Amino acid sequence: MFTFLQSSLSQESFYSSFPMLFFTIFPLFLSLLFIIKWYFNNSSVRQKNSLPSPPRLPLLGNLHQLGLFPHRSLQNLSHKYGPLMLLYFGKVPVIIVSSADAARKIMKTHDFVFSDRPQRKIFDILLYGSKDMVSCAYGEYWIQVRSLSVLHLLSNKRVRSYRHVREEETARMMEYIKKSCSCASPLNLTELCSTVTNDIICRVALGKRYREGIRGKKFQEVFLEFGELLGTVCIGDYIPWLDWLGKVNGLYRRAEKCAKYLDEFIEQVIEEHISHRLRNGNVDNEEQSDFVDVLLSVQKTNASGFPIDRTAIKALILDMFVGGTDTTYTVLEWAMAELFRHETVMRKLQDEVRTVVGNRTHVTEEDLVNMNYLKAVIKETLRLHVPITLLVPRKSMEDVKLNG
Repeated sequence: MFTFLQSSLSQESFYSSFPMLFFTIFPLFLSLLFIIKWYFNNSSVRQKNSLPSPPRLPLLGNLHQLGLFPHRSLQNLSHKYGPLMLLYFGKVPVIIVSSADAARKIMKTHDFVFSDRPQRKIFDILLYGSKDMVSCAYGEYWIQVRSLSVLHLLSNKRVRSYRHVREEETARMMEYIKKSCSCASPLNLTELCSTVTNDIICRVALGKRYREGIRGKKFQEVFLEFGELLGTVCIGDYIPWLDWLGKVNGLYRRAEKCAKYLDEFIEQVIEEHISHRLRNGNVDNEEQSDFVDVLLSVQKTNASGFPIDRTAIKALILDMFVGGTDTTYTVLEWAMAELFRHETVMRKLQDEVRTVVGNRTHVTEEDLVNMNYLKAVIKETLRLHVPITLLVPRKSMEDVKLNG
């Protein structure tokens, strides 16, 4: 009787503690299986792929190794693993290219293979579903849009036609500097360089400055946020099951709000251009045409050989802003900062400018051809302070052999 009671009590104790044992041992068992599977998968990848690769964590891959300054972290890793190395950003395999020779093989020798772009959620939101030239996928649309940009927007003839805009805005900047110096008031170079580059791009792309008034100030603020959002990493691109974080932290909502405002702004600018063309009998004046006029003319005459819609026009206009504002004024700001730090270099550059320009009050674009020291200063600035440390990622479309 005693034995039976003891046995019954033991069984009762076992059954009462079973849920606790199950929820303790089962997760450990699953974790062990996951680690074993991940290890063997990683081993098979290493055997198939000869590219050197640092150790990675489950789920995260090598994301934890990027840090606050990804370009510096990647440079340090490349010193150890070489100019071509394989990293995993979450579940996405990424080849990091960090030498001129390796980049030449990617962008020149095998340019066709690496012409595609990976899909990015933030690009889809901000750039009309990645319909612009920079972020759209490789295909017929990309070929046609690229051809349109090169032939009609960025040709030598078109760039030279905007010389008066560049010289006028530069002269305005110099007058502003003179007034500030005469009043002995401090000068914000960051704001000054940003203003002059934005004014030039606005006049070239949209036909006039958009700086004064409530509308202009709002446009400048939103476009600054637009640039910040373009450089933001969406964790959902690399770990899809964490895509909900972009909704929780408000990133997608900010991007949608910014995209909506810019879309309405550019739409209004296009409508103003259409109304102006109608009032003038749709007469095209190449000397006074901005990018919107050019694109509307191409759309009307079908000069590109394929139909372009309003979305493509707006996406290309955004590309011109992204490519021509931040990159330019960042180089100007760093160049001035380095010249202030190196007085000998600044004096030598001043002497060259005075020698080439002579008694004239303004520097012209013809003068720049003879300013070799100025070119060296700009190149050294670009070497020390690259405006874009990481290029827009590319996506390979087929297997290719690189460095053996």
